[in-house]
Amino acid sequence: MQYIYSIIKADYLQRTRSYAFLITLAVTFYAAYSFVPPPTASYTTLNVVGYKGVYNSAWVGYVSGMMTAIMLSLYGFFLVNGGIKKDIDTEVGLIIATTPITNFGYLLSKMLSNFMVLLTIAGCTFIVSIIMFFVRTTGYPFLIGNFIIPYLTFALPALFSVSALAVVAEVFLGRKSILQYIVFFFFFGIMMANVENQKNDAVATFIDMFGVHSLTGSIKSQVNSQFHEHITGVNLGFTFNRKQAFKTFEWNGITITGIFLVSRLVWLVLALGIVYFSSFFFHRFDFKQSARKTKKAVADIQPNRHTVLPSNGISMQLLPRLVTNYGIIPFIKTELLLLIRKGNKWFWLVNGGAWISMFLVPINVAHLYLLPVLWFLQVTRWSDLATKEEANRLHYFTYAAYKPLQRMLLAQIIAGMILALLLALPLVVRYAIALDYYAVFNIVNGAIFVVMLAVCLGIVSRGKKLFEILFFLLTYIITQKVTFVDYLGAVSHDNHIVYIVILLSVNVILMLAGFGVRRCQLRHV
Repeated sequence: MQYIYSIIKADYLQRTRSYAFLITLAVTFYAAYSFVPPPTASYTTLNVVGYKGVYNSAWVGYVSGMMTAIMLSLYGFFLVNGGIKKDIDTEVGLIIATTPITNFGYLLSKMLSNFMVLLTIAGCTFIVSIIMFFVRTTGYPFLIGNFIIPYLTFALPALFSVSALAVVAEVFLGRKSILQYIVFFFFFGIMMANVENQKNDAVATFIDMFGVHSLTGSIKSQVNSQFHEHITGVNLGFTFNRKQAFKTFEWNGITITGIFLVSRLVWLVLALGIVYFSSFFFHRFDFKQSARKTKKAVADIQPNRHTVLPSNGISMQLLPRLVTNYGIIPFIKTELLLLIRKGNKWFWLVNGGAWISMFLVPINVAHLYLLPVLWFLQVTRWSDLATKEEANRLHYFTYAAYKPLQRMLLAQIIAGMILALLLALPLVVRYAIALDYYAVFNIVNGAIFVVMLAVCLGIVSRGKKLFEILFFLLTYIITQKVTFVDYLGAVSHDNHIVYIVILLSVNVILMLAGFGVRRCQLRHV
């Protein structure tokens, strides 16, 4: 037990002291603030067409708890994923492997540390939701139970399950981070789709990890019975719409049933079960097979006993002639090759399939869905674009090179943009043929934004986790046609000039911030 506690404590402190956690916490504070929009806002977080719930304690507490469960589960996976990989990279896992802790004990400690991190963020949103009740509400009593119950029944099982999924994904998918992200994204989508399409209430309650069916079903039933309507759907999430007339109703929370409580318990037990099952397949940091392959490869290139070596050491005449080159082209070529060769080669079949599809599908579908998803599939390539030197402890050499800012960092940015534009080439060609140069400009501007965001966040946080989280959120939100995060021009804007100026300004700010912070790092290396 002492080993489990020590791992949980060390892992929790290491994660919460990172820049990624602090910035994610700041983003969560803003998200929690937006969960309860003001009456004059142009968006809602729970949309019942033609109706609107009053801001009593039940509405504010349950909506905040549900939105926390969904949103934090969505990007929390990216925040806590990689705990086992961290132990492998830092070689702490070799020490852990020699301790008496069991495989299940180690994986359980990782899952609990993940859960503690997510629970810390959820606790902050819980406090913000209470504050927002007093800010947004007048005339309704404050009932603390209406805030505690949704966080216990909605957020806690969802975050516990996501913490377990992050550990299981690392056990079975190893170091393939992008594959873990894709699998989780599809799992999240399937869960939400099954809940919405399931007609049987009991089955929908059990397969609903977030409790969405119980919340929306309760609200839908009250509206139908109170106003004699036949509403079939309640939209949960950020919904942007124009102001329209609506009727108000007072909702006092869901009815806690035995089936609902059992379903919450089932998800907790299931999370522990899949972690226990994965412990039988955990490698326990035993890489003997890989080590033997490495030794064999080294032996193949070693000289045999018949090789004659000069007795006086290295012969300078046999070495290639030293040629100096202070240009940036070799750096761009090298960085581009590093981007292309990173990861498994088979994954380029997926990229190639999406790339070809952009020629075939309707152009608006390619612009709004295929291109953002295709760019997100390269998240692990761009996330360490400007941080791989520090991650591999080569920055002592690279920072001392000739003009590292003007040559190396600029080459990394250019290589990243070349990859982004090559992936967007089918869409660029189609828009160019249609003489829609405004769309072409938006795509180029979006490529600059993605690369500069990766470079800036990587340099500032000295890691890749923050960019992976934010880029996933941007990709998900843009596919929901949310205007204010549209970095690709895929959604129509009322004022094109203002949109272009804002995005160009953001790109300039990211560039200045990235170069400024890197300049400071060069001086204090």
